[in-house]
Amino acid sequence: MGLTIGVDIGGTKIAAGVVDEAGNILATCKVPTPSTPEGVIDAIADAVRTVSADHDVEAVGIGAAGYVDDKRATVLFAPNINWRHEALKDKVEQRVGLPVVVENDANAAAWGEYRFGAGQGHDDVICITLGTGLGGGIIIGNKLRRGRFGVAAEFGHIRVVPDGLLCGCGSQGCWEQYASGRALVRYAKQRANATPENAAILLGLGDGTVEGIEGKHISAAARQGDPVAIDSFRELARWAGAGLADLASLFDPSAFIVGGGVSDEGDLVLDPIRKSFKRWLIGGQWRPHAQVLAAQLGGKAGLVGAADLARQG
Repeated sequence: MGLTIGVDIGGTKIAAGVVDEAGNILATCKVPTPSTPEGVIDAIADAVRTVSADHDVEAVGIGAAGYVDDKRATVLFAPNINWRHEALKDKVEQRVGLPVVVENDANAAAWGEYRFGAGQGHDDVICITLGTGLGGGIIIGNKLRRGRFGVAAEFGHIRVVPDGLLCGCGSQGCWEQYASGRALVRYAKQRANATPENAAILLGLGDGTVEGIEGKHISAAARQGDPVAIDSFRELARWAGAGLADLASLFDPSAFIVGGGVSDEGDLVLDPIRKSFKRWLIGGQWRPHAQVLAAQLGGKAGLVGAADLARQG
């Protein structure tokens, strides 16, 4: 199969792109994400028609946040779009006249990194995305592992603290409540409130109040040496690395790939994640260690991965 289209559904925009067999994006377009479930489907179809106008494409891959069934056709549950058992494959196929594959967005991003990014050269890779929440993907033996019902690798909702912080999923103590962009902001606000004298740079980048702290302020302040910002990243990294150590006990990959907005800070966050991973890896002094790598494709990973999964059929 030659050219395919990848679609990445975001909270504010839907991106579509024509992708070749080498993972190169040949054409792209972005449209705002509508507020209604049916409107999203129409917007996907419009974006596909737009990017395919000047290219001979053969299939479409869609990355959707939520639970996707084992047939890669139906979105069982998408919290941000209010899809419940939504027959996304059939509805988009009817509108665009092309074969469609639906995949969880984190799985699609993981596959993109495995095929064309940091995972090249590895047969067994676990990906995590540290964004607003925490997602992931499993590639073992060069295959994307989705589980019997298609909803594997929801790493963010592994419970790491019994009766811990309430999660948006309805459970308590989920990993993403301790290792995510939201968690980073919470850590910074708590520390700035306790010791404002150590957060002068951080507070100065916002509106001067603890409530005004945002993720971009924490990143900028940490690069300028702000103690509270640096300590907040270290706390996130402690939880992230400990979680990777648990995943190593489950899957024993040769590499972990860390993506998502938080990972854009590079070694500022990756180095302490590596240290935490080494600290908590069971039997770490006697066993080989998986590499902890930065994702390479950035925001393109989901689109490229979805397109390639459509090519795989």
